[in-house]
Amino acid sequence: MLFGAASYAQTTVQGKVVDENNEPIPGANVVLVGKAEGTTTDFDGNFTFNTSEEPPFQLRFTAIGFAEIVSSVTSNNQTLAVTMTEASTILDEIVISASRTPERIFESPVSVERFGLKEIKNTTAESFYGGLQNLKGVDINTNSLTFQSINTRGFATFANNRFLQLVDGMDNSAPGLNFVLGNLVGMSELEVQSVEILPGASSALYGAGAFNGILFMQSKSPFDFQGISAYGKTGITSQEAAGDNNYYDFGIRVAHALSDKLAIKANLSFLKGEDWHAVNTLDLSNLGADRTDPNYNGLNIYGDEVTTLLNFDAAAGLPTGTVGTANVSRTGYAESDLVDYNAESVKTDFSVYYRPFADDFEIIYNGRVGRGNTIYQGANRYSVKNFILQQHKLEFRNKNFFLRGYITTENSGDSYDTRFTAINVNRRWKSDTQWFTEYAGTYIPTYLGGIQQGGLTPEQASTAAHAAARQAADTGRLVPGTPAFQSAFNQVINDGDLSTGAKFIDNTKFRHVNGNYNLAHLIDDWADIQVGGSFREYELNSGGTIFTDFDGPIKYNEYGAYVQLQKKFMDDRFKFTGSGRYDKNEFFDGFVSPRVALSYTAGENRNHNFRVSAQQGFRNPTTQDLFIGLNAGSAILVGSAPANLDRDVRTFNVSQSGQDLIGQSTVDIVGRAAYENAYSLNSVLSGAPEVANTSIIKPEEITTFEGGYRGQIGKFTVDMSGYYNRYKDFIATVTVLVPFYGTAGDNALSLLALQNGDRQPYQTYTNSSADINSWGGTIGVDTKIFGNFDLGVNYTYAELDFDKERFPDFETNFNTPKHRVKASFGNTELFKNFGFNVNYRWSDAFFWEATFADGDVPSFTVLDAQINYAVPSIKSVFKAGGSNLLAEEYFQAIGTGNVGSIYYVSWTINP
Repeated sequence: MLFGAASYAQTTVQGKVVDENNEPIPGANVVLVGKAEGTTTDFDGNFTFNTSEEPPFQLRFTAIGFAEIVSSVTSNNQTLAVTMTEASTILDEIVISASRTPERIFESPVSVERFGLKEIKNTTAESFYGGLQNLKGVDINTNSLTFQSINTRGFATFANNRFLQLVDGMDNSAPGLNFVLGNLVGMSELEVQSVEILPGASSALYGAGAFNGILFMQSKSPFDFQGISAYGKTGITSQEAAGDNNYYDFGIRVAHALSDKLAIKANLSFLKGEDWHAVNTLDLSNLGADRTDPNYNGLNIYGDEVTTLLNFDAAAGLPTGTVGTANVSRTGYAESDLVDYNAESVKTDFSVYYRPFADDFEIIYNGRVGRGNTIYQGANRYSVKNFILQQHKLEFRNKNFFLRGYITTENSGDSYDTRFTAINVNRRWKSDTQWFTEYAGTYIPTYLGGIQQGGLTPEQASTAAHAAARQAADTGRLVPGTPAFQSAFNQVINDGDLSTGAKFIDNTKFRHVNGNYNLAHLIDDWADIQVGGSFREYELNSGGTIFTDFDGPIKYNEYGAYVQLQKKFMDDRFKFTGSGRYDKNEFFDGFVSPRVALSYTAGENRNHNFRVSAQQGFRNPTTQDLFIGLNAGSAILVGSAPANLDRDVRTFNVSQSGQDLIGQSTVDIVGRAAYENAYSLNSVLSGAPEVANTSIIKPEEITTFEGGYRGQIGKFTVDMSGYYNRYKDFIATVTVLVPFYGTAGDNALSLLALQNGDRQPYQTYTNSSADINSWGGTIGVDTKIFGNFDLGVNYTYAELDFDKERFPDFETNFNTPKHRVKASFGNTELFKNFGFNVNYRWSDAFFWEATFADGDVPSFTVLDAQINYAVPSIKSVFKAGGSNLLAEEYFQAIGTGNVGSIYYVSWTINP
C-alpha cells in the first residue's frame, strides 16, 4: 500500500531542449521553480524529470550561453518542447563557482566573471588565457611569453600564492613553488568549456588557498562534445630588444562516446616562440651609474652583485687617506648571455568517463602532463627549462555529489638561477679573492702613477685606475659563445649546490582528496544545503637544495570541512546564503571561515539584483614560508616552521679580529638564531642596532565586505560592485643580521661581531603587526549599438590603506594600479559568418614591490583586435589578429622584458 501511494504521488515530465536552429542543447539545467530539485538534458537534448510535486508547477530551463526560460507543467506525463534563445546579456549565463551549484550570474551572491565558448572565439589575445585580462577587475601580469600571472584586488607578485587556480577541480599550483605558472602547464583552449573567476576571498567554501581570488577552468565532457577538433596558429612576436621572431601554437582534441556508458578524450597542444628579452642595465641602487662605475650593479646584469670594500691603503701598507677605499663589484654577464629565450609549452591530457548505470553517475579518470620553458622572476630571475607538472585524478560524481582524489607532482627539470649562474661561472674561472687581489694590485700603482707622473687630479687618476684594474682582473675572462664559457656554464647549471652551481632541483608533490554533497533532494528541497571537506598532504623533496630536506622528504598535512545553506523566500526574490568552514594545518590552530550573503531581485520584470556579503578568510603559510633553507646570495632564507628552526645549520668563516676574540676560525649558525638572536638589518644600516625579536609565522587573516548591483536598464546591462578588505597578521619577510658570536642586545661581543663584519643576513618569515586595509570597486556596462554591434566599458579602482611611515621596512607587494579602464567593441555577425572584435586597455602608473627589485611602473595603453570568418561547410573558423597593435612596448614589473606585439593568424576546426 505504501509503495502504491508513493507511485501515485510521482509526477513525470519529459521533453527536449533545442536552440533556435533546432539543434539539441546538451547539459541544460532543468529545475523545479522554488526548489533545488532538478535534472539535466542528455547529449540529444532530452530529459526526464521525476518529482513528488503535483501539478501545476513550473520548470526553469537554463544553459550556458542561453537566456533562461520558464515552462508550466499542468499534468502528469506531460511532454515539453523547449526552444532556448541565445543569452541577451551576460547576466543570463550560468556559473557554478560562487555557490558550488549552478546559478545565473544575475543571482550570484558575490562578484564573479565568466569567459565561455563565445568569448574564446571572439578573444583578441593570442590565447584564451591572455583574453582574461579584458575582464573587469582582473589583471594579468606578464612575466614572460608563456607565464602570465592573474591578479585580482591587489597583493600579487609573479609568485601569486594568494590566488587559486582550479582545473577540473584540481589545484594547478606547482607544489614546491606554491603558485600557478599561468597556463604554461594548464589546459588547451580546445578543451575549455568555461572559465570563471571569483575576484574576492572564498575561504568559506574553498579553504586556505582561496584567499584573494580563484580561477576555475572547466573542460568539455566527451559525452557532450565529441569528434576531432584542431587549431593552428602562426605569426610573429615583435620586440625592440629581440626583433621579429616566429610564433607557433597548435592543438588537437579527440573525444568519442563508445557507448551511453563509456567515453574517452585526449588533448595535445604545443606552443613555441621567442620570450621577451630583459635588457635593462639601470643600476637601481646608484641611479646614473654606468658600467664604468667600479661598484656597478645592473638590473639585468648578473654576477656584479658580488662586491667588497677594498682598502687600498691597507693593502699597500700606506698611511690612511693616501689612496683611499672603494666598493668594487665583479664584472657581470648580461641576462641574454645566460638564458635561452626559447619559450615553449607542451600540454597533454587523457580522460576516461564511465557511466555504469547510463545515467548521471560518472566515474572519471583524468591525467594531465605539462612541460614548458619560461622565465620566472622571484628573488632572482630563473630560467625554467623542461619544467614538468603532472596531475592524476579519480573522481566519482552525479548531480548531487562529487568525491575526487588527485596527486600533483612537480619536476623542475633543467631549471636554474641566472644570478648564481653568473656568479659561479665567474668563480669557476677565477676566485673572488684572486680577482679582487689582482684588481687592487693594479689600481694602487696606476693611481699613484697618475698622480705623481701623469699630473692627474685624484678624480681623474681614480677613474683611470679603476678602468685599468678591471681590465687587468678580467684578463682571460670567459667570453659568452666560446667553448670555455660554455663548458663552465654547463657545469654550473647542472650543479644544485648554490655555492658552486645554479641548478633548481625540486620534485615536491601533494595529494588531495575533497568531496561535496548537496542534501536538497533528501529534505524535499526545502533549501539547498551542501556539506563537504578536504584533506591534503605535502611531500617536500628538493634534496636539500631549496628546503631543509637534506635527510629525506618532509611531509605535513592540513584538512577542512564546510557546510552551506542557501534558501529563497518571497516568490524567489530574496535569497539567503550562509556558509562556514573549519580548517586545520598541523602546525597551527584551527580556523573558522564564515560567509553570509543576502540578495534581492527587484522590478516587475525581475531585472534588478542587489547583494551584500561579509566573510572571513585565511591563508596558511606556504611550503617555502615553513621549510625553505636557501642561500639566495643577498641573504639566507630560513622558514619558520617549528620543526625547521634547527634543521638549517651552516658554517661561516670568522675574521682575524673575531678569531682573536673567540679563538675560533669558523662558527656554526643554526636557523633558529635568525629568529632569536639577530639584529634588524635596517637598524644596523642606520647606525643604531636594535634586536629583531622576529616571531614565528602563523596564518594570515582577511575580513571582507562586499556590495553590488546587477541589472538590465533598457538596452544597458550594468554590473557593479564595491569591497573593503581588512587584513590581520599579514605574512611578511624581514631581513635580519645574525652575529657570529655574542648575544644580540648584549651591548658587547655581538656589536663587535657586527663591527668586524662577522655577521650574516637572513630572511625570516613572520607576520606584520601593521594595519593593512584595501578597498575598491568595479563597474561594467554592456550594450548593443547600431543594431547588433557589441559595446562594453568597465572601470576598476583599487586603493591601499597602509601607514608606510610607521612601518618603513615592510613591503605589502600591493602591485596594483589605482585606476584601470577597459573597453571592447565588436560584432559577431557583421555580415554572414564574419565577425570582429577590438579590445582597449589603459592602466594607471603604480609602484612595484618585490624581492627582485622595486620601482615605478609607468602607465600604458594596449590595443588588441581580431577578425574572424566561419566556414560552416568545413566546420572551421579563420582568424587574424594582433595584441599591442600600437607597438608601444610596456612592462608590468621591474626587471622583466618589455612586452612587445604579437601578430597571428589561426584556423580552428570544431565538429
